[in-house]
Amino acid sequence: MEKKKLSVSTGLCYAGGDVGCNIVFGMIGTLLTLFYTDYVGISAATVGLVMLLSRCFDGFSDLVMGVIVERTNSKWGKSRPWLLWMSIPFALSAVLLFTVPRTTGMLQFLYLFVTYNFCTTICYTAINLPYGSLSSMMIRESAERDKLSVLRMGLSPIGKIVAATCTLPLVKLLGNDQAAWIKVTLVYAVVAMILLLWCFFGTKERVNFQAASKAESLPLSQRIKALGKNKYFLIMMGATLTLAIYQTLNGTVATYYSQYVLGHNEFYSVLNLAENIPQIIVIMIIAPFIKRFGKRNLALAGAIIAAAAQVLLMVQPDNFGCVLAAAALRGIGKA
Repeated sequence: MEKKKLSVSTGLCYAGGDVGCNIVFGMIGTLLTLFYTDYVGISAATVGLVMLLSRCFDGFSDLVMGVIVERTNSKWGKSRPWLLWMSIPFALSAVLLFTVPRTTGMLQFLYLFVTYNFCTTICYTAINLPYGSLSSMMIRESAERDKLSVLRMGLSPIGKIVAATCTLPLVKLLGNDQAAWIKVTLVYAVVAMILLLWCFFGTKERVNFQAASKAESLPLSQRIKALGKNKYFLIMMGATLTLAIYQTLNGTVATYYSQYVLGHNEFYSVLNLAENIPQIIVIMIIAPFIKRFGKRNLALAGAIIAAAAQVLLMVQPDNFGCVLAAAALRGIGKA
């Protein structure tokens, strides 16, 4: 039987969805705390509390969304329609994050909590989780899904690069105030919406999994219990949790590090480029290395490289050259 293949244009459309998500989420993960503390005047403790509480809800929303996607039956499939349905709410939620009212502490806390969860817990989850399962719905051949993954992971940092590199200069150009942040975010939100719609219209679900329909009849509690007994799932969950903590800490403190240790917050743009450009290059050329050494061995090598980057950073934390080298190593390790 002849193996099916996806066109390059289809792969680019698929990857465009993650680029769109990362334009918005790149700001949330790296610059939102800086905006809250330095431009709106909200205490770091309040921002941290909002994000901590939100993470608890976010974990629960992933489970709920997984069940919803399984039970979705539309003319566009199970995963793909959520890109269409949530593109506009996602764009709107991004802008709402930056329209914080100048009011009392409790009202600001409630506004932050509601808008942050609306964006990350609801809208982003309702896009990113179905998007993550879309490739397996598009084609059955594993080699083609690997190509989709390479395109996705290779191009997705572009969204973060745009957000991290261009935001602070644009904000300062437009007045360096809250209104400037809203204007910049509005542009990013529109671009993200267009890319998500491009992904929706440029892809198609072609695979029907009969096993999935049988799994839908199983109670959710039984499926969760089965996951708890799957050692490979638990290993991957631990690794993913560790990586998420590492990336969140790194992304959140990087702007403050640039401002208070290196002396200028716009150094963050340079550091972001130093990290993401090597990451993109390595992702694009990594396929033959995966075939030769295996995914597990490469993942271990990446973890060692990332750890070496952190050691280099600790040796000379205020030396810009060492910080740049550490950023580049970190990007290679992440890839």
